[in-house]
Amino acid sequence: MLRWEFDLTVLAALLAVIGYSLNDTIVVSDRIRENFRQSRRGKSSDIIDESLNQTLGRTMITSITTLLVLFALLIMGGELIRGFATALIIGVVVGTYSSIYVAANVLLRLNLSREDLIVPVKEGADLDGEP
Repeated sequence: MLRWEFDLTVLAALLAVIGYSLNDTIVVSDRIRENFRQSRRGKSSDIIDESLNQTLGRTMITSITTLLVLFALLIMGGELIRGFATALIIGVVVGTYSSIYVAANVLLRLNLSREDLIVPVKEGADLDGEP
């Protein structure tokens, strides 16, 4: 569509972006899970909002520092690395957006509640933790 050459470096960039975005989404989702388990009351949207506020700084700093390196590669890396850097820049921007906005909205649409994230008690287990 954009008439860019698709070679092994671009494929490597796409695979790296998938891992980068997945890791970022897992960090945000894990914080949401922790906050649901810690809170005793509150609306799901409030808990998710608080979780996003807690991870927003980490997510933005990670993305900005990654983008600084990628822009340096794009400018000074030469023709061989240009496709790799371009694909990673686009991927980091889209991955950061999806980790912050899309993942949380999916959880809200699924009507996630505290009861969905409570660790189930194993059958036959005592309250003391012994089987």
